[in-house]
Amino acid sequence: MFIRRRRSWELPESAATPESVYLSRRNLLGAGVGLAALAGLGGAASILPADAQAVGDPATDPTKDLYPAKRNDAFTLDRPITPEEISGNYNNFYEFGSERRNYQIADLAARMPRRPWTVKIDGLVEQPREVGIDDIIRAMALEERLYRHRCVEAWSMAVPWTGFPVKDLVSWARPLSGAKYIRMETFVNPKVAPAQNGFVYPWPYVDGLTMAEATNDLAFFVTGVYGKPAPNQFGAPLRLAVPWKYGFKSVKSIVRISFVAERPVGLWEQVQGREYGFWANVNPAVSHPRWSQASERDIGTGERRPTLIYNGYGEQVAGLYKDMAGEKLFM
Repeated sequence: MFIRRRRSWELPESAATPESVYLSRRNLLGAGVGLAALAGLGGAASILPADAQAVGDPATDPTKDLYPAKRNDAFTLDRPITPEEISGNYNNFYEFGSERRNYQIADLAARMPRRPWTVKIDGLVEQPREVGIDDIIRAMALEERLYRHRCVEAWSMAVPWTGFPVKDLVSWARPLSGAKYIRMETFVNPKVAPAQNGFVYPWPYVDGLTMAEATNDLAFFVTGVYGKPAPNQFGAPLRLAVPWKYGFKSVKSIVRISFVAERPVGLWEQVQGREYGFWANVNPAVSHPRWSQASERDIGTGERRPTLIYNGYGEQVAGLYKDMAGEKLFM
């Protein structure tokens, strides 16, 4: 007799986003170009020029025809999806301010120009280049994944991200053998991001992963959410989602991806290394210095539930950290 064991991240179909939400949107179109087409691109327009027109509305996104993308049923949930009106207005995006519980961040982020936008690929790669975000998005096979998201501040949500595996971009970038880490860097534009005019934080926002983490199946570059291009407050037009780690590892609005030999030092690690380390894996048994991580509050339901080791993704990622005695894996 065959007994199917539900995987740790799976959700019954009844808890998924209703089909009616998607039937009202456009059918998925082909991605248009292959990965190989990126090889000839370079020298794109400079990132966020001072005179760029602020276009923060996802409805104007040049790649909106690619959404909604087909859902990958290997990545589902054990809880309901957080409504967009809640997750879209509860944002940690310190470039725009530190208050996440109202519409302030979403409203300020909407001023950020979405185009032109380029991503620099450099460091230990065969051919450094700068590529337009639309060329990247159209070269990748987009898919939707349902992921849990766990903030280090002990709140959580469940989100239908659209994007592509980090390992696909790593494969295209063709890193050299000396590359041990991938370092990601966010935009700098003080004209639209008020906090970047101050001196509290060492801008730009930086964080990174090991190459093994970056090429794990779960590591995901996000371009959309809720079946459409991501609004700015979610980290458009390109952000990272690594669901087994605390949310501060998921770099938003990425403009540079570097392959490096030395471990990157993230912004929060620079600011307060005693509380925010490089690994930042979720663990209910390891408290933050100022609060417990044993439970979390779901911002969608208000429910408080026990925190899961690796946010419930241990089956997929625990093997990355074997034989790492002495490393502070959970801060």
